[in-house]
Amino acid sequence: MNLDRSKIRGYRLRAHHLDAKLPAEKILDAAGACGIQNTPPGAFETALYLRLQDSSLTAIQDALYREKILLQAWSYRGVPAVFPTKDSDIFLTALISQEGEEPWIYTRGVSAGLEYTGLSLSEALQLVKDAAASLEGRVIVSKEELDRDLADRIQKRLPEEKKSLWTAPSMYGRPDRQTVGQAIVSFLLRPCSFSSLVVFGERCGQSPSFTSYRSWTGQEPALLPDAGKELVRRFLHCYGPSSPAAFADWLGSSRRQAQRLWDSVSCELTPLKLERKNLWMLTRDIPELLSAEEGDRLLLIGPHDPYLDLRDREIVLEDTVRQRQVFRTVANPGAILRGGRIIGIWSAKSEKGKIRFSLRLWDGAGEVTRRELNRQAEEYAAFRGLTPDVKWDED
Repeated sequence: MNLDRSKIRGYRLRAHHLDAKLPAEKILDAAGACGIQNTPPGAFETALYLRLQDSSLTAIQDALYREKILLQAWSYRGVPAVFPTKDSDIFLTALISQEGEEPWIYTRGVSAGLEYTGLSLSEALQLVKDAAASLEGRVIVSKEELDRDLADRIQKRLPEEKKSLWTAPSMYGRPDRQTVGQAIVSFLLRPCSFSSLVVFGERCGQSPSFTSYRSWTGQEPALLPDAGKELVRRFLHCYGPSSPAAFADWLGSSRRQAQRLWDSVSCELTPLKLERKNLWMLTRDIPELLSAEEGDRLLLIGPHDPYLDLRDREIVLEDTVRQRQVFRTVANPGAILRGGRIIGIWSAKSEKGKIRFSLRLWDGAGEVTRRELNRQAEEYAAFRGLTPDVKWDED
């Protein structure tokens, strides 16, 4: 079966709930489709605003910090992600690797610290897990303080000959503020998160806070055996048709770990072709894919929105030069969509009660398009409780 990109974009828009907004009470459906990366902080609020009808900033924040039906923790690729608390087995437990499935993208840099201290990855990870267990009943404010606290606990357990190595200045760029041990802790907190040993609490000013899953939710973490299968299903439902390599990139895992999870649902997949690429789709989603219509709805979506979290960037933006303007290493802009295609970029900066927008359309636009995007910018400013100031940049 051969496909065209327009069908894929139309399907993915629907899977990501960007074709039409959901009722506000469907917040778990919106957040649970594939989780929401929350970098920069507040990105999850923007993503849910785009997907929910008449949902206020307060209601979205309350779902995370008061009702706790949403949870924030380091998840796929080691990024801070927001997802339904009831799905923690899918977005945390399923990511636990088996023996021989390293390295992971989020711990790859730890090797210099391990070599310096003479610790193996498994030894260091167990030390960090044991220290992270101390978060039960405690809250630590700031990532730097979390690294320091856990590193101090580990240092007390080390043999005398390793203590000076552990407390030596870091080789990772901030030797005046970080020790080797703190750097190792920082790298290995991600796999600790998958075991529900550390999650994010409520932000304190500009700083995040951290505690254990059980302390934050008052529940035991879910440990369902089929969580890995459901993780693959959700990935394919949102990003299909796709491949094991793309899944591995999305997870930030080794190809071996991604292939194990992928193979667990192999009987549910149908092979497809896009141009010359071999891809796969959940068989149950093929009718929806074939009936999908892209449309021409205009939309301002935020940086790192789940819809943009894809390997096959040519599906949404063919121009490779412009791809580099959207998909950066840091400080990504938002994207302007027409249908499912990226037709421009936008950014916003908040200061003194105002939010200053800068919008750019690459191929020009008529007055109707500009009015609609101005309207969306103003609505987003109202959601944030700020006064809008919209500026158009020429390409």
